[in-house]
Amino acid sequence: MTTTGTDHAATVQIEPQYRTRIKSYVTEHHLRPITTKEKIIVGATVPGDVELEAVPSDWGPSLTKYRYVYSGDRVMLVDPGSRTVVQEID
Repeated sequence: MTTTGTDHAATVQIEPQYRTRIKSYVTEHHLRPITTKEKIIVGATVPGDVELEAVPSDWGPSLTKYRYVYSGDRVMLVDPGSRTVVQEID
């Protein structure tokens, strides 16, 4: 995987079968969405008081280095080092 500059969002590719698994995971595990004052969007920094969850391995090997938060019916992939949202899965 190659990254160019600071635009990490464009480099996170999620195959369709993994998107399906992620959606199934949310449903099966009855994830409760977090609520924050600011809307969590791609490129935003997740507030420090929000717990980042580990990405399950069956979401795909390229995603396990990330963490996630569930907010507003969307799974947001987060770079744990910078706490920046890199991808949104709806």
